[in-house]
Amino acid sequence: METHRVLVADDHEDFRRGLEALLAATPALEVVGTAGDGAMAVALALDLQPDVVLMDLHMPRVNGIDATAQIVRSSPHIGVLVLTMMDDEESVFAAVRAGARGYLLKGARRGEIVRAVQAVGAGEVIFGPGIADRVMTYFSSARTRPAADAFPDLTERERVVLAMIAAGEENGEIARRLGLSIKTVRNHASNIFTKLQVAHRAQAIVKAREAGLG
Repeated sequence: METHRVLVADDHEDFRRGLEALLAATPALEVVGTAGDGAMAVALALDLQPDVVLMDLHMPRVNGIDATAQIVRSSPHIGVLVLTMMDDEESVFAAVRAGARGYLLKGARRGEIVRAVQAVGAGEVIFGPGIADRVMTYFSSARTRPAADAFPDLTERERVVLAMIAAGEENGEIARRLGLSIKTVRNHASNIFTKLQVAHRAQAIVKAREAGLG
């Protein structure tokens, strides 16, 4: 089993130590560092290059949103999993736009936290149950500019692929429906992420849904 290296960033020392103990006791998870503020989280993440950063949002010096953005911009392969008390839509989507691959509330059970860290370490995107409901509500109620005016840099085929990604379809299904190879779909997705200046699929979905695609 692949071991995922984790950095824990939280300004509450007791909570941070609890997380460190939980993760250290879990097979295939290794805590490589802890940070008590956002600036330290950024510095340690760039120095230690963990697979996952477990990030609180409300922290001194640099908040978790800005810290996430700095980490992902410099090291896009690092997966940031937000673990916070903040459950408002603005915080959720600010975190996703910054590059977070997961979002959990601090009321989550220990097993949920462990599974989320493992999932993000494996490259997946994950939201806690309550957050997933908010994401779906946000998407279903979003009203923004017409999709036809959005993303002028995309080709027509890339726009179609983005719409299918935003609708929740995986690469295999997109390939089947468009009569393309999975490799071609992956190439389209990579080009889309570059043009949209996003780090991963979840960020692309947020941008697309806000523009009315999907």
